[in-house]
Amino acid sequence: MSTQTEQQLENALVAQLETLGWEKVSIPDEAALIANLKTQLEAHNKATLSDVEFRQILNKLSRGNIFEKANILRDKVDFTRDDGSTGYVELINQIQWCKNQYQVTHQVTMTGKYTNRYDVTLLVNGLPLVQIELKRRGLEMKEAFNQTNRYHRHSFSAGHGLFQYIQLFVISNGVNTKYYANNPVNRRDFKQTFFWADVENKKISTLSEFANDFLEKCQLSKMITKYIVLNESEQMLMALRPYQFYAVEAIVQRVLNTAKNGYIWHTTGSGKTLTSFKTAQILTQSPHVHKVVFVVDRKDLDFQTIKEFNSFQEGSVDATNNTSMLVKQFSDDTPLIVTTLQKLNTAILNPKHLSKMDALKDQRMVFIFDECHRSQFGDTHRRIKEYFPNVQMFGFTGTPIFAENAAKNALGKRTTKDLFDECLHKYVITDAIRDENVLKFSVEYIRTFKRKDEVTDIEVEAIDTAEVMEADERLDKITDYIIANHDRKTHARDFTAIMCVSNVKSLVTYYDKFKTKKEAGEHNLRIGTIFSYQANEEDADADGIADDVMPDDGEPVNKHSREKLDDYIDDYNTIFGTNFSTDNFYGYYKDIGKRVKKREIDILLVVNMFLTGFDSKPLNTIYVDKNLKYHGLVQAYSRTNRTMGSKKSQGNVVCFRNLKPATDKAIELFANKNAQEEIILAPYEDYVARFEEAVKNLLVVTPTVNSVDDLLTEEDEAKFVQAFREVIRIKNVLDCFTQFKFDDLPMSEQMFADYRSKYLDLYDKVRSEKEKEKVSILDDIDFEIELISRDKINVSYIIALLRNMQDAKPEERAKQRKTIMDMLDSEAQLRSKKELIEKFISQHFSNVPAGGDIGDAFDSYWSDERQKAIETLSAEEGLDLEGLERVIGDYLFTEKPPMRDDVIEIMAEKPKLKQRVTIASRVIDKIRDFVETFIDGVD
Repeated sequence: MSTQTEQQLENALVAQLETLGWEKVSIPDEAALIANLKTQLEAHNKATLSDVEFRQILNKLSRGNIFEKANILRDKVDFTRDDGSTGYVELINQIQWCKNQYQVTHQVTMTGKYTNRYDVTLLVNGLPLVQIELKRRGLEMKEAFNQTNRYHRHSFSAGHGLFQYIQLFVISNGVNTKYYANNPVNRRDFKQTFFWADVENKKISTLSEFANDFLEKCQLSKMITKYIVLNESEQMLMALRPYQFYAVEAIVQRVLNTAKNGYIWHTTGSGKTLTSFKTAQILTQSPHVHKVVFVVDRKDLDFQTIKEFNSFQEGSVDATNNTSMLVKQFSDDTPLIVTTLQKLNTAILNPKHLSKMDALKDQRMVFIFDECHRSQFGDTHRRIKEYFPNVQMFGFTGTPIFAENAAKNALGKRTTKDLFDECLHKYVITDAIRDENVLKFSVEYIRTFKRKDEVTDIEVEAIDTAEVMEADERLDKITDYIIANHDRKTHARDFTAIMCVSNVKSLVTYYDKFKTKKEAGEHNLRIGTIFSYQANEEDADADGIADDVMPDDGEPVNKHSREKLDDYIDDYNTIFGTNFSTDNFYGYYKDIGKRVKKREIDILLVVNMFLTGFDSKPLNTIYVDKNLKYHGLVQAYSRTNRTMGSKKSQGNVVCFRNLKPATDKAIELFANKNAQEEIILAPYEDYVARFEEAVKNLLVVTPTVNSVDDLLTEEDEAKFVQAFREVIRIKNVLDCFTQFKFDDLPMSEQMFADYRSKYLDLYDKVRSEKEKEKVSILDDIDFEIELISRDKINVSYIIALLRNMQDAKPEERAKQRKTIMDMLDSEAQLRSKKELIEKFISQHFSNVPAGGDIGDAFDSYWSDERQKAIETLSAEEGLDLEGLERVIGDYLFTEKPPMRDDVIEIMAEKPKLKQRVTIASRVIDKIRDFVETFIDGVD
């Protein structure tokens, strides 16, 4: 039986959409698209538009970028009628989202820089809002993704730019189907493409099933009008994932149809803030809800959540700086309030606020509680419930409290269900790992002590006592272990780590040991720390809750621990040029969190702080010398498993205590009894076996390194790329195992490096062809180049080798020069610099006098070459030199590529509208190349 062709897949989809109520129309080009748009807008608005009136509307629709057009879509467009009065047309009905005009077409041809024909386009009221790109079965989904990116560069903005109104892309090879929001190409990421699922989180992957469920016209309209968030601060569209959609729907229906409460169980790292924002936003639009109040229980989340909510919709939340401000917001017309549990508690307890609060206590309101397992257990929850009789309460948690992990308090054991009623939707950690929304954990248990049985003289596990656990010798060995293995765990510090310990006393010992060993030259890790100085948090109960508490104002109970923290903050001030102290503890708290996220701190030492609620994608490792269990354990481990590119293949957990029974129990409680292998990585030996299999497949395609050069077609080259990419992926996981060595593998380190060099040659070939705008099969393959990028091997490293070469005997120089040249070939981040470094070696190296500093000579050469390059770029593209330097400076500061408008602004001669996208994209690519060559990896 032959494989279904792309054309057969397309025809079948169009026929299926017709059965779902989509009217099939023929729209061969933009002229037909515009004529159809006029007809559809007239039908939707029940009006007749003259050519002059429609031309006004079309001109307004042509303005703006993707984000601006998304806003235009959700507004009404005004125009001047022929009789001089003002008219308005609605582009899409957002309130009654089923009442729109629905059409499907295929093979629309658009001509921009190049001519492209699009597969299947869905039109709502004549505007192309969904674009579906198909590939035949067996091809990578990434091919369709890259195809939409090419269309964006080459033709989506052509003519009147109506294809920039696309809200969602759908890509499919028939077997797998995904969707994602439309954004500029430099804001897209294949990892932000999603499978749809049913309410039980069962993936819906085949195109026909996806079409029935997701592309049904009312469902699709609801997704576009209700479940795409316009992120104002990032100027980008965000499409909700299926579990977020079902959670919001469940709460909204609960509010509209009942007076009951409920909670959402969505695992840590699954985007609860976005889900809760969309819930709140929809509920504030209901005439039956007076206010929506979002409640958090810590200062940092108060600030963080307000910032995130306002990024989703600017001005949607006003900061509640104090309780009086909160009471004022309750009294005025603020529809959405974000506040802390503590302020809310004060507002309903303090007599000076009650006169204002009492006046509205009977209003129907909705309270949404973030991480409800931490904030609602005790008198405060009961007090809120009693004070507001008409309030519905909904909780979000990644780790609910069940009977097994409930702690006793004055009210007895209270579970999440006791407080919030039933669970309205679940999305547990196994779901998130399967969907690649979070990573698996690699958990290693490191034995740190042994005790001999008095009778048998056999070594057995020692008992868990403070005397043993806090022994200086044990802590010293753990410190040495971390120093020896940290680079392996963090991919040469591409990522960062957190270390949690049982109490402040142990933390102080660890910090001092790291500091002493650094001063002795044993490591150069940047260690930071923060802890509450009100008391030594002994955590004697080992309850695993690990609340991330902020200290209250006032004198600390333990003066010694505060003095120690001030000493450590002084170290921090010296490193980073700051001026913090415990008198400004909260400022220090925020700053150290930012620096962990920016990878300026290698290891953050904590007791409880930052173990919950702290999201940092570059954090991939947690060292645990602390007893944890249940939700506290899952929360702590989950600091490490946020996704961040292909190099971050798992979250690393290194336990210096026997936490395996607690880990197994927590997984059973928060996932299911059989979830162990879905959450925890397989053993080292399993990955060695997988590597052997991947190498076997590679050798079928290219039996030797040199045979890569003999590959005749791009199809053959693609097979090599895919085969070696799998080898790289598994090697990336193996790198993080402490016991990893190449001796265990069927491929030597040299052989791996040689194949890697050939792999990078093909990557360079694709990049050069892309500059010529040649469409290549390889361009549709994700090389995952970051997997073989090592920041440790940078220009500074090359300079160190050149210094050695400078001092070497003549016979050694040739050998060392070859080593450097091989490194320039095999290291991804050096290849862009290869030609310049070779030029320095051949033309300048011999001119450095004996005893002269190679580093200074190279710096001078590099500065000259950088200046020449920036002047050349300025001249070639007609850019103001000062403006170009400013744009590059902004790029380096914000770590975000320049916006198209920023580039056009510094052009001496502004291009015509039709050419702007193409020219600006070319300049942005050149700026990226400049930064990659002259800035990245150059210390």
